[in-house]
Amino acid sequence: MENYELKLSLLSEMISFSIVDGHLHQKEYDFLCYVAKELKIEKSIFDELFHSELKPITLKTEFQRISQFYRLALLMRVDGILHPSENVAIKQMAINMGLNPFLTKRILTMIFESKTGTIDPKILLQVFQEQYN
Repeated sequence: MENYELKLSLLSEMISFSIVDGHLHQKEYDFLCYVAKELKIEKSIFDELFHSELKPITLKTEFQRISQFYRLALLMRVDGILHPSENVAIKQMAINMGLNPFLTKRILTMIFESKTGTIDPKILLQVFQEQYN
């Protein structure tokens, strides 16, 4: 992901999602900080994103959309609380990204049943590739 504006847009979308339940948990904030660091976004810019609204950038490749969906799913799981508004929001976001709703529901179930709260990236991609068979 080379485009700085795209990185900011993805992070902004994650921030918006993190507060859909009306509260930003410390674990969610820590996770967002980690993602910002991995995306090489300065802390001051990251903190500004909580007070600004960026126009979302459409993700062009399916891999980008799957990756963003997975980041959102991890964010949803990180605080250990599944709020109904988060569940509705992530499913709608997946639909808006053009991802198969049945597959996204399957991925969410796998994440919540996992002891670590994650799934192997290869399995993630494999699940989405099943729709082409």
